[in-house]
Amino acid sequence: MTQPESTGYDYDVVISGASLAGSAAAILLARRGVRVALLERRADPDAYKVLCTHSITANAHPVLDELGLVPAIEKAGAVRNEARWYTRWGWIEPKAAPGGPELPYAYNIRRSTLDPMIRSRAGGTPGVDLLVGHQVTGLVREAGRTAGVRASTPQGEREFRARLVVGADGKDSAVAKYAGVPGQEYENGRFGYFAHFRDLPLRGGLGHTWFLDPDMAYAFPNEDGVTVIAVLPGKKWLPAFREDLEGSFLAFVRALPEAPPIDTAERITKITGTVNYPLHSRNPTAPGVALIGDAALTGDPLWGVGCGWALESAQWLAEAVAQAATGRGAPGDLDASLVAYARRHRRRLRGHQYLAVDFARARPFNPLERLMFSAAARDEAVARHMHLFGSRLISPLRFLNPVAVAKASAVNLKHRIKHRRAAVSPPPAHLSRTEP
Repeated sequence: MTQPESTGYDYDVVISGASLAGSAAAILLARRGVRVALLERRADPDAYKVLCTHSITANAHPVLDELGLVPAIEKAGAVRNEARWYTRWGWIEPKAAPGGPELPYAYNIRRSTLDPMIRSRAGGTPGVDLLVGHQVTGLVREAGRTAGVRASTPQGEREFRARLVVGADGKDSAVAKYAGVPGQEYENGRFGYFAHFRDLPLRGGLGHTWFLDPDMAYAFPNEDGVTVIAVLPGKKWLPAFREDLEGSFLAFVRALPEAPPIDTAERITKITGTVNYPLHSRNPTAPGVALIGDAALTGDPLWGVGCGWALESAQWLAEAVAQAATGRGAPGDLDASLVAYARRHRRRLRGHQYLAVDFARARPFNPLERLMFSAAARDEAVARHMHLFGSRLISPLRFLNPVAVAKASAVNLKHRIKHRRAAVSPPPAHLSRTEP
């Protein structure tokens, strides 16, 4: 076990939660010279998150690369998360520009594969003590700030003193609760159910998302020939759905345009889900505390952004606080680095979350969404632009910048003119002649 320094701290940083965000933060901090205790409440080192989209958006590919996980993920059979999206105007099918670079991507990979992989990588990183079966039960407070945690361990209660406590413990974060971190909760107007199927072909081998305006569904291919299918209807359908969960789920999927052939595939899991999955936004920091992943911000699962944001927020935190967390800086450096992390977190994610909260009301598309989605179904350049936004590589302001909106408007105007001309054009001569 890492030996404590004579500073009164057992570790520089204690992280609660050893899933994606916590394990990534532990690795990235330790590589920068930080002594880390990585606490995981579950005793099984192969434990994993069940309720998940199992998809990592392209914005997190650089984090996977820095972690050194890309070769292992690809060896495990992860599928590049290229996708096509159904709308009432047709399919949006992003493709690389002729002669241009390939579209950015990351991976679909089940958490049963990914979580043990990254947790094992964290446990093998010099400077990280991975402690499973350790559940945070409270915080150590000193001079008005958090200075460690109390935890229930297999050997009994124990204190872990540290300069910084990181909550990577999910949407119901105990660290956030004990620290009194303020936040907001937003109702989700949809419920969701998931199931995994084996040997389920999808057109082009691509992921599919159905924007049924306002109901939703998706099918994401994963490693080992397994496809995750989710249905996310508006809550007005919940009473009827609950009467026959399996029948309702299967009927919903069968009715999708270009529906996946689930009746010829093997379902390998039961149908699981949630009827109430609110969105959370919390302050990412408090004195001596930082929150990452779902503990800081829980998005709508229909967008599949949780894994990507967990990895990104871990990287942002490590980049901001590593030097100060070791105690090598001047007094006050840790607080200043936490301010920098919080500012970056808000700047990068607040706009995305604002749009997600609005769309989670399970309302129909608004006029701007109708403009962008319809144009993307008709024009490859707009489809590529939408792919960058869906991959969270550009901000909402850049996605909806005046040039992009003007381009979408021009595409739709051209489409309307073309169809208007087709409607008024006389038929060919050989069809207009009348029989004697």
